[in-house]
Amino acid sequence: MAKLYMGFDAGTQSVKVAVYDENFNPVASHSLPTTLHYPQPGWVQMNIDEFLNITVECMKKTVEAIKGKGYSPSDIAAVMGDGIICGICGVDENGKAVTPYINYLDSRTQADVDAINAKNLDIWGRETGNPETNCMFPAMFARWFLANSEDFRKKGVKFVHNAPYILMNLAGLKGEDAFIDWGAMSGWGLGYKVEKKEWSDEQLDILGIDKKYMPRILKPWDIVGGVSEEMAARTGLVAGTPVCAGAGDTMQSMLGSGVFEAGQGVDVAGTCAMFCVSTKGIVPELSKKGSGLIFNSGTLENTYFYWGFIRTGGLSLRWFKDNICQKADDSSYYRVLSEKAEEVPAGSNGVVFLPYLTGGTGEFKGASGMFLNMTLDDDQFVQWRAVLEAIGYDYMEITDTYRAAGVDLNRITVTEGGSRDSLWNQIKADMLNATVVRYRNAGGAVVTNCVFAAKAAGHIEDVRPLLEKTIIKDAEYTSNADNSTLYRKLFDLKTKLVKTDLQPAYATLMQMRETKVEK
Repeated sequence: MAKLYMGFDAGTQSVKVAVYDENFNPVASHSLPTTLHYPQPGWVQMNIDEFLNITVECMKKTVEAIKGKGYSPSDIAAVMGDGIICGICGVDENGKAVTPYINYLDSRTQADVDAINAKNLDIWGRETGNPETNCMFPAMFARWFLANSEDFRKKGVKFVHNAPYILMNLAGLKGEDAFIDWGAMSGWGLGYKVEKKEWSDEQLDILGIDKKYMPRILKPWDIVGGVSEEMAARTGLVAGTPVCAGAGDTMQSMLGSGVFEAGQGVDVAGTCAMFCVSTKGIVPELSKKGSGLIFNSGTLENTYFYWGFIRTGGLSLRWFKDNICQKADDSSYYRVLSEKAEEVPAGSNGVVFLPYLTGGTGEFKGASGMFLNMTLDDDQFVQWRAVLEAIGYDYMEITDTYRAAGVDLNRITVTEGGSRDSLWNQIKADMLNATVVRYRNAGGAVVTNCVFAAKAAGHIEDVRPLLEKTIIKDAEYTSNADNSTLYRKLFDLKTKLVKTDLQPAYATLMQMRETKVEK
């Protein structure tokens, strides 16, 4: 009997399911896109049952594929998945969603965030490493559901993330059985003690969130149950196949990029571009108010990391391809854009893109996405490079914060879908004045999940040696000194433009967006 392991990554733009063998070579995989909904300006939500149904369909296709290769579904020893760390929905007693799934792209809680931060409490930083709240924190979504969702107030029993929702439904669990692993728990931003890996009664009391709504905290490799008969019929898996508690996507991507100890940097180039640095614990210089950084617990015990984020990083790229270039059904068009954009000089001929496509936050809460400084000589390839560079400027700001705290970032690993784009990687190397390394496995989270599935099944004890075997360097990009110097000058000008020159325009632009034909 062969030993196989199934893993899935439930991300913002797609769900991927894969099966790996005992040597952690890929056997089969399948992926499908997700759907984002924008019911109001600044609101971004999803249907979590779409996540579940897409994952089930991908599992079915993957099981069919392994059968075609001579394997049996009974060879799959365990199922492990990861999902978005900053996003929740509410579930009823049957474990079914009674609210939309709100994630980190949403900014509906901004006024509430401002009110919480105005209290100027130090408990947040002391217990979580996050000195301020943020409108992408699930803790704030929970407050919004309690205040605005009649369905949750009547029928809700727990708040859950997307991967646990998929896993608990796969195992046929009820709402009271809801769970979360200790890494994804830290995605809440507030409401917990990061080092003790437990909910904080004092914080939850301040937030007005009854502890009864919080899921139980588990280790990522804990077994929560077995595949139910219903889900066995839908997926092709064998009923009773062990189901793990799961993990956070960022945590798994970091492990899949070889980050096992402090002082290493990783760029998770997904929908929300996340720039992470591993640490031994809370670093006071990075947990200061105004740093813009988030502190989280890793998947493994006693591992921690900070990350800065660009909320519309990968989403800006998808928006440009789908909406501007009208190539929604052509994923290969990313390659066309970058191949042509390689001919555009660094700085994009002075063209600037501001990536506030889902609205701004904080001092830029009135901002919107826009292209500036274009002429008749510019085309979509100039615009494409400008979009890449716009995201890169945000990376530069985060890198400056890390380096000011003494974190060495001369070498950065890139992972996830955006890491496949060589132009994008070279721009990052130039803008950050660092060497950028890409590993062969772009979707490191999925194979990492399979390694943990093997641990859950009792087939291995230590995951690190096996994870190290799955990591093979694919490419390396060194910075161009002239381009690095140019980007530093442009970064200073762009900062002045956004923080000073355009401030008076934000209110006017918002007024223009909201001006409609009177009926």
